[in-house]
Amino acid sequence: MSQDTHTSNPIGLVEKMVILLGGIIAPIFVIYTVTKSPEAPAPKPAAVDRAEVVKNIAPLAQVEMASASDASNVEKSGEEVVNLACAACHASGMMGAPKLGDAGAWSARIAQGYETLTKHAIEGIRSMPARGGNSSLTDSEMAKAVAYMANQAGADFKAPD
Repeated sequence: MSQDTHTSNPIGLVEKMVILLGGIIAPIFVIYTVTKSPEAPAPKPAAVDRAEVVKNIAPLAQVEMASASDASNVEKSGEEVVNLACAACHASGMMGAPKLGDAGAWSARIAQGYETLTKHAIEGIRSMPARGGNSSLTDSEMAKAVAYMANQAGADFKAPD
């Protein structure tokens, strides 16, 4: 009897790596070569409808700037002026401003009279800037604001119409 000893050479780690990389790289190379060949047909651009493109890139909103002359000149009430400009200091008493509704702080000022208070509000006095820091306010609006604030503290001033 003959003893056939069949011996096989085991595949080494390096050989396994070469086979694995070859199995991955070779198909990638073939695919790349075929797709980049000069004989491969160039893809045709899709037909584009101009109206569809314009619709897709249209803005969501439009912003329009109005000029100052377009604004209607609606005069603000005394309360609106107080909330817009005066309350910044008079609501908290900032820099010694008499607080809204504080009869004690307003009594000496109310005693000076409506015209004097209005003049001070328009021109400014001590730490208070002219027109409460809002130069767009009219004399009439300032007069209404003075009457509104003083009346909150117990005065009986009549604001202009």
